[in-house]
Amino acid sequence: MKKIETLGTAAVVAAAVAFPAASYCCTSLIATPGASADGSAMVTYAADSHTLYGELYHTPAARHEAGAMRTVTDWDSGRMLGQIPQPEVTYSTIGNMNEHGLVIAESTWGGRHELAGSGMIDYGSLIYITLERARTAREAIDVMTGLVRDYGYASEGESFSIADPSEAWVMEMIGKGKDDPGAVWVARRVPDGYISGHANHSRIHTFPLDEPTTLYSPDVIDFARKQGYFSGKDSDFDFSRAYAITDAGALRGCDARVWSYFRRFTPKGEMDKYVSWIMDGKGEVMPLWVKPDRKLSADDLKWMMRDHFEGTHLDMTADIGAGPFTVPYRWRPMEFEVDGTTYTHERAIATQQTGFSFVASTAANRHDAMKGILWFGVDDANTCVYVPVFCSAVAVPLPLAHDTADLLTLSWDSMFWVNNYVANQAYNRYSQMIPDIRRVQSELESAMLEAVDKAAGDVAGMSTDAAASNLTALTDTLTTRATREYKALGDFLFVKFLDGNIKRQNPDGSFARTPEGTPVQPEFGGYNEAYFRTIAESPDGERLKVRKIEQ
Repeated sequence: MKKIETLGTAAVVAAAVAFPAASYCCTSLIATPGASADGSAMVTYAADSHTLYGELYHTPAARHEAGAMRTVTDWDSGRMLGQIPQPEVTYSTIGNMNEHGLVIAESTWGGRHELAGSGMIDYGSLIYITLERARTAREAIDVMTGLVRDYGYASEGESFSIADPSEAWVMEMIGKGKDDPGAVWVARRVPDGYISGHANHSRIHTFPLDEPTTLYSPDVIDFARKQGYFSGKDSDFDFSRAYAITDAGALRGCDARVWSYFRRFTPKGEMDKYVSWIMDGKGEVMPLWVKPDRKLSADDLKWMMRDHFEGTHLDMTADIGAGPFTVPYRWRPMEFEVDGTTYTHERAIATQQTGFSFVASTAANRHDAMKGILWFGVDDANTCVYVPVFCSAVAVPLPLAHDTADLLTLSWDSMFWVNNYVANQAYNRYSQMIPDIRRVQSELESAMLEAVDKAAGDVAGMSTDAAASNLTALTDTLTTRATREYKALGDFLFVKFLDGNIKRQNPDGSFARTPEGTPVQPEFGGYNEAYFRTIAESPDGERLKVRKIEQ
């Protein structure tokens, strides 16, 4: 999604003028089958936007008569871009996964504003049309590049994560400007056993020109020469340097999120050498992939999507912006100026304005109906509950449906709104509320894992259609349960933390009462030591001192 909300540059401002929809910013992380605990390929995605309602998309499989057309609608603005012919058969899709376990995610990096695409296929349509037409990652790359070749590309610089049960790829693409509707692109297969990721900055730098694990458009280097972006030897060509804008926003605001992922799963200190890259753009460029020191689970990636740089020099719970309740969130705008000097808040993977996020796991050794599992959540990934959605799904649960609510219409039947009810209370008193949220969140997600393990046994002997029906019903049950229990959690937080107090509880979790039935005197949570010290050391400290009064 669009990167306009990250740290600013002239190029990004120009992109904002060309694409005035909403401000977007996304993160996608990858683990190859050899890097995962269960042998699955895994891809994550956070669709971050200040105007995106969190819902689950579904398109059923279909056969099309000759001459049938598909409308192409810009995903950001809803504007109709045109129509293209339908193939004879299209596949069922659920979210960013299709019935074959193919997964596609993205992040927008904008790039050189004069290259904004002028064709028909925007990045969102490119994803969802491809999911309808491709079965594998390599087929997806062929479909995606064929679509922009035949109909033109309509978006900015984009990174795509593309995975099937066998392999995972990163593909990057940018348009060729108003006079040419086409695009230039490069795709690299992530070596098995490695992890990768992208977060609103182009991550492909130099690449081999003659290996089957790297694919690229025939003119990717020649076009850069023609535009004056590159003048060296072909072997020295750097896609990111040529087509993207490498500034503080791209590195500290974007690459830093991938750095935090790599750091979490590599030996201690291994990623320290890239700190100068993400902070100052100096030193060794951060690699496109690294080898983790252990195999990752879907749970590992769920918690990675909840990252706020905890334990690093960028830890958002530890700087002055965290306030007395160690809140790892910062309201926009991210940049601000004081006495002529520009400062910034950090931009972590987890952020308040997420519409939806997921951790997709796709594996060949599972029943076809659950070959792909989309652990799907709405609103802030840090406080959401990830529910299992299966690649064979034939319907969307009511709490995740398109017509249940929208961003301007609150509904307690909507998982997005219920999760916001919980999260937005925690943003005010995070350190005090997050233990209660983690308790309910962990209980629900543990129950989800148990339900999926049981379902694998239950559907083992079923046909794909029967299993699909079973699994769709399971998703509906689990989603409804999570929505109901999170509404109860929100009510509980509201009562427990009313008026800055903390109501006392009995061992069973109920609120404590006196023998006469009245509420027990609450705790006064107050503020932390760092906050009090800040007051004492401030210009107001002297005024706020308690003075001894002589009798």
